[in-house]
Amino acid sequence: MGISIGIVYDQIRWEEKAIIDTAKAGGIPIKLIDAKRNFFDLTCEREEFLGDVILQRCVSYFRNLNISAVLEYKGYTVVNSYDVARICGNKLLTTLILSKAGIPTPKTYVAFTPESALNAFEKLENSAILKPIIGSWGRLIVPLKDRETAEAVFEERQYMFPLYQVYYLQEFVKRPPRDIRTFVVGEEVVAGIYRYSFADVKTNIARGGKAEYCPITDELRELSLKAAEAVGGGILGVDMMETENGLVVHEINHTVEFQSTVETTGINIPKYIVGYLIRKAKR
Repeated sequence: MGISIGIVYDQIRWEEKAIIDTAKAGGIPIKLIDAKRNFFDLTCEREEFLGDVILQRCVSYFRNLNISAVLEYKGYTVVNSYDVARICGNKLLTTLILSKAGIPTPKTYVAFTPESALNAFEKLENSAILKPIIGSWGRLIVPLKDRETAEAVFEERQYMFPLYQVYYLQEFVKRPPRDIRTFVVGEEVVAGIYRYSFADVKTNIARGGKAEYCPITDELRELSLKAAEAVGGGILGVDMMETENGLVVHEINHTVEFQSTVETTGINIPKYIVGYLIRKAKR
């Protein structure tokens, strides 16, 4: 009997369609699992077979995390795993893991009141970036360049959802007007892009950033694989910045988009992903 792949999704974007088409072209059966329509029995064994390996592609972090937990407890192999998603989807956890693994990452403080956040801001010489610990596409990221602005932003967050009252403050990194994203699939670094933004600190392609081909140097490969291994490995986007003292890793993405990378580099990332899933299913 051949290998089959399940794909959990809440949106069919370019990436999901490309993976589905690649698998079908290789004669691999696909089971699509719509996270918005399906429900799961938590009190029994598997109701139906969903695949030899399941690719988790939910955009929603909490949907992604909880469905992965359900599927893993039912005995499925999920890529990326619950633990990988839990770490990568939370910037605070990612920073802790990277730091513990000895991977260079920006100086970062966390505080839980406006008063202690201001004290941390002073430690960063009154210049920092405030980020939500959970969130993507650069949403609610605020550059703080003076104490008055910081004080106003911290006070405003007191009236927001409790998640945003975790003050994750990261140093401004002196870098070119770009960052680097590499794509790790298993034990391979398959592609890399520069992401440029001249408007603000955000280089997200979804927010108007521009992609350019980035060659994979030995330094990039080594750091990408080390960072991916630290968070548990799988199919990951590793985000780095160039500094005077070398590269620093500031984020790792567990449900990574790659349309612009395929268009920019010509590298068939869906083929690498499907190949990796087949290898995982055979283990």
